[in-house]
Amino acid sequence: SLDPCSPPTPVLSLALSLVTLSVSMWLSTIATHGWAAAAAPSATAAAPGSATARHIRRVAMDVALADEVERRRNLAIISHPDAGKTTLTEKLLLYGGAISQAGAVKAKGEQRRATSDFMELEQQRGISISSTVLSYEYDGKQVNVLDTPGHQDFSEDTYRTLAAADNAVMLVDAAKGLEPQTRKLFEVARLRRLPLFTFVNKLDRPSLSPYELIDQIEAEFGISCCPLLWPVGSGDRFRGVLERGARRVHLFARGERGKKAEEAAVVSLDDDRLEALIGDGELHAQLIDDVEMLDGLTDPLDLDRLKRGEQTPVLFGSAMTNFGVQLLLDTLMSLGSPPTPRALDAGDEAGFTSGELTGDEETVEPTSEDFSGFVFKLQANTDPKHRDRIAYVRVCSGRFEKGLKVKHSRLRGQQLTLAQAQTLLGAERSTLDGTSYPGDVVGIPFSPGQMAIGDTLYTGSRRISFAKIPSFSPEIFARCINPTPSKYKSFNKGIEQLLNEGAVQQLLERGDTGGGVPILAAVGPLQLEVVSSRLSSEYSVEVQYEMMPQTQARWAMAGWEEVDAVLSERKLLNVKTLEDVYGRPVLLFTSGWTLDNAVAEVGERLQLRPYALAPDVQERRRKK
Repeated sequence: SLDPCSPPTPVLSLALSLVTLSVSMWLSTIATHGWAAAAAPSATAAAPGSATARHIRRVAMDVALADEVERRRNLAIISHPDAGKTTLTEKLLLYGGAISQAGAVKAKGEQRRATSDFMELEQQRGISISSTVLSYEYDGKQVNVLDTPGHQDFSEDTYRTLAAADNAVMLVDAAKGLEPQTRKLFEVARLRRLPLFTFVNKLDRPSLSPYELIDQIEAEFGISCCPLLWPVGSGDRFRGVLERGARRVHLFARGERGKKAEEAAVVSLDDDRLEALIGDGELHAQLIDDVEMLDGLTDPLDLDRLKRGEQTPVLFGSAMTNFGVQLLLDTLMSLGSPPTPRALDAGDEAGFTSGELTGDEETVEPTSEDFSGFVFKLQANTDPKHRDRIAYVRVCSGRFEKGLKVKHSRLRGQQLTLAQAQTLLGAERSTLDGTSYPGDVVGIPFSPGQMAIGDTLYTGSRRISFAKIPSFSPEIFARCINPTPSKYKSFNKGIEQLLNEGAVQQLLERGDTGGGVPILAAVGPLQLEVVSSRLSSEYSVEVQYEMMPQTQARWAMAGWEEVDAVLSERKLLNVKTLEDVYGRPVLLFTSGWTLDNAVAEVGERLQLRPYALAPDVQERRRKK
């Protein structure tokens, strides 16, 4: 009966009882084990197969996915070389509990090496030359730290990593202020619309005035600064930091090298003991004056402006002595953005080289049921014994589990079974046993030619491709000569595997089907040094470089027919023609003047581009 006043029929009573029981069990599961457990099939066992049970399970899974997305904090650290980026990364791992002792950039004696600098050349030179991923749990959040190179020769690797980040931490040397590479990387973070947190480092050394540093950031970047941590002194007089929001002062005692700093005291700004605990009347008076000035002159924290990249929280500290590191980590957990919607490729060539997002792009929500992700880095020989290749895939939506069947966008929906997947902590890898969620980075082993930078993997019926990753045009060109013919196979294998990572490109003389001298195209000379070092350490082969005079490159996307026509018309003079590994024409120029003339004369006709991504399968077939 449908009359609400009449008693329910036995069948209806049974149905209501089953539904009530199912919901009760579900709520009990949530209370006891959380949303993730409620999403399991057993949570709705009271009504197996029923529409209600399926609906409850689907709702529970949606809520569980949203909960996991909210738990993620994915961040990239950017800075000029020697600002202390790798040291800060190690300390974030230390305070996050991922390691028990922080490593040193240039380790001596029994000191531990930095977790993020695992290549031999990185350890020898004390610099980061490759992006790494470091994942761990902290304070109920899943943290994914993307450590990036600071040297300008590796800017492309840094730009790709920023494409996978949801937040950026800009590290500034307190003694030097803003430096050239910091400026460049800030612009990329702005174009990617990333929330930006600023950590002013090395306060344990003589430093610029904190007001001068804030003025630099606001004047050069046009962004509002909101100091959250304010230094008490600097250099030998550095005593700690003021936590402005809570109006309390954290006074530190220096910890042992690589260990956590000891917090000597946390006292209210109004505590009568503060001056005695600081131990310096002048610093105490300066702190009280600073508080009044900051309250009157600086903008309050605005989360909406932070998310739009219009305001940056500023924190002061010292990564080397651990002052302020845990407060930075806590700030990132509370104010950092969880994974956000990812923009799909709109076919806009302006974003092809700049990576700029306008905010008008079609997006994929991280809570979307279907899985999606993109490749932002390739790495060969993370395990040199097995000559492996790993694709770093940033999960953008849905869930990822080992064995998932996905479609490959560039290969026009070709299906792949990702039977192996790994979690990453620098060079350490372990088999992925659980589920990865948006914001996580997973390592996917792949076969030659199967993956390229920027590839999109997805499930579902609709083919999607995420927005392009910023790219650079090479400016250094060298013939790569094998001085030991007896090691021909090892040499070729090393070149093929290392260049597959995408940091350095391979060019060939036109018509070279193999056996010719490869030509390496790099953004900077240090990249060639890395190739040489890795060929020696990982493949036991040496290399000799014969530098070429050209300094500019352009891909002629119109194809060889148009290039040949222009050459026959003598409209390309003093230009060297090569081809890339996909057979596409590449023009090399000896000067910017020669390039500008070519662009003005035949740029539109040849469709000249500073860079070209790996073509999809349909484009390859057309070329053939």
